[in-house]
Amino acid sequence: MPFLVAAMYKFADLNDFEDIQPRLLQICLDEEVRGTILLAKEGINGTISGSEKGVGNVLSYLRSDARLADLPHKESWADELPFLRMKVRLKKEIVTMGMPDIDPVNHVGTYVEPEEWNDLISDPDVVVVDTRNDYEVGIGTFAEAINPETKSFREFPEWVENSDLSQGNKKVAMFCTGGIRCEKATAYMRSLGVEEVYHLKGGILKYLELVPEQDSLWQGECFVFDDRVSVGHGLKPGPYDLCHACRNPIDENDKLSEHYAPGISCPKCFDTNSPEQKLRFAERQKQMELAKARNQTHLGSPRTGQVK
Repeated sequence: MPFLVAAMYKFADLNDFEDIQPRLLQICLDEEVRGTILLAKEGINGTISGSEKGVGNVLSYLRSDARLADLPHKESWADELPFLRMKVRLKKEIVTMGMPDIDPVNHVGTYVEPEEWNDLISDPDVVVVDTRNDYEVGIGTFAEAINPETKSFREFPEWVENSDLSQGNKKVAMFCTGGIRCEKATAYMRSLGVEEVYHLKGGILKYLELVPEQDSLWQGECFVFDDRVSVGHGLKPGPYDLCHACRNPIDENDKLSEHYAPGISCPKCFDTNSPEQKLRFAERQKQMELAKARNQTHLGSPRTGQVK
């Protein structure tokens, strides 16, 4: 049976988030659900996978808290369990922007439904901004979208301040993988005085789920933070793998390169990793291959359910 993958987030006032952690982790373990959930005072963010019943029970438990009663989630399916372990982590932010005064609950941009997104971004007066990081944008984005070329979301405010978007006279449309980064990005834009700022409700994942491929303005694949690496229209797993040395997505052409060695290097990181790092990666790859030959799970694998 395929595994259900559920991605969720909600900004909510969770003052007792530390107390929520142990019980939530136990529920996930009891239901044999794996993935990563982040808890912070500002809310919850996570992706989990398991049986349809198990994932459903975890979501029902979360929604039994009145503050999370309307917790939305997005579903997709995977032939293999995309996470190795279950983690419930305590964080300062559920998506790290480094701007503690931003209020994504009361001052976000205008939500745009996936079915209405094409009309918005086709308007020549609208500036379209991809709020994701450079390695994500590299395998897919919307046509004509601006790539801020950030390596982490912490760099996004500085990019905005150095652009002409902060002048407040632009009509801006923003998008990200599942919608959570845009909650903060649009709240930040509004704090700068930009009133006409919009964001794709449910993110790229909801767009790829609801908008037929023949009507789509999406180009390429959408990077996801689990072992599927990428998904396309209909949220079908894509053709990308992951370089376990630099964690960048790689395709079959990358694997044909003389600089590619499984788990050790790829064309994107061959010249940046030190000889000591490559030796360490080689040992890790050896242990992973031995574990696979023994039909065991190697818990040192770098793919353990990151959440962005």
